[in-house]
Amino acid sequence: MSDPVTALDGQSITGQITIADAGPTGMVTLRANFASATVMTGLVDVGLVVPDANQIASGDGTTTLWMSPDEVMILCDYDDAEAQAQSLGDALASAHALAINVSDARCVFRLTGQGGAIRDVLAKLSPADLRPSALPVGMVRRTRLAQVPVAFWFSSDTDATLICFRSVGGYVFDLLSKVSEPGSAVGYFG
Repeated sequence: MSDPVTALDGQSITGQITIADAGPTGMVTLRANFASATVMTGLVDVGLVVPDANQIASGDGTTTLWMSPDEVMILCDYDDAEAQAQSLGDALASAHALAINVSDARCVFRLTGQGGAIRDVLAKLSPADLRPSALPVGMVRRTRLAQVPVAFWFSSDTDATLICFRSVGGYVFDLLSKVSEPGSAVGYFG
């Protein structure tokens, strides 16, 4: 097997914020009925905690993002994603569920910056309410960035992660780079 290559192949740029390709990241999408006792028993057996709506759960080298009432995304080491998907599939074999490795179908960005600069940059492109009270650290938000679907969350006031489809990774990088150019600060969030 060849070494994985992301859509942006390690690109980064610094303007108001730093926008960087996060590199190969393991991602497993799990679709299931989380109200089902069978599903929840299977998830307990593999040690997966389903976060509450719009929340994030971490543990055992994974981060689990709530994506919708019937979907979570598990982030893990790239090399562990296939085994993670297989383990979930095995644990949920008797339930109506789908666990699939989508690592090569997505693009992950790390956004870093001071104060509210990340929120300002994202607010230029997204209809999401980016006030810290509406999107606090640790809450995931699915939304749009200009014309494409994305999900993002803040790990701290100066660090955020954004996920989009691989096919639009270059477009998202260019958008973020443009609205982050020096001299284009809005200063609404800080």
